[in-house]
Amino acid sequence: MHSEPVAANRFARSYTLGPFTVVEVSGEIDMASAGSVAAHLEAVTDRPAPDVLVDLRPVVFFDCSGLRVLCRAETRARERGGRLRLVSDRPHIHHLLRAAGLLTRFQLLPELPSLDWRGDETMEASTDGPPPDRKGRHVLESSPS
Repeated sequence: MHSEPVAANRFARSYTLGPFTVVEVSGEIDMASAGSVAAHLEAVTDRPAPDVLVDLRPVVFFDCSGLRVLCRAETRARERGGRLRLVSDRPHIHHLLRAAGLLTRFQLLPELPSLDWRGDETMEASTDGPPPDRKGRHVLESSPS
């Protein structure tokens, strides 16, 4: 059984970008907020072969509570035949991953992949629901009120 999309909150939101599911994380991720991020990651890894990009570029603080959530989600994605990669150009995220010995566990991308939509058959599969926004993203959850 697949999880339902999770509503955006002040710490995370999920959307599709071509063949990828992106979880954009923002703000301060600590013990108090990690659960909000975990809800999104659990939902997007609860399917066969998930290809998840966790965008950490808007994060201003990230501690071991956030690392624990990322490690659980990466394990879950791998167990389902998929992968979870991190997107960050922030030195503090790189330093935290290195200090925790996790640089080899996570592939770190400096930015979201640019996609050439022409001839991309995966785009057809991801167009259920509302049309994409200006950047080609299909929001998976309802907008916050």
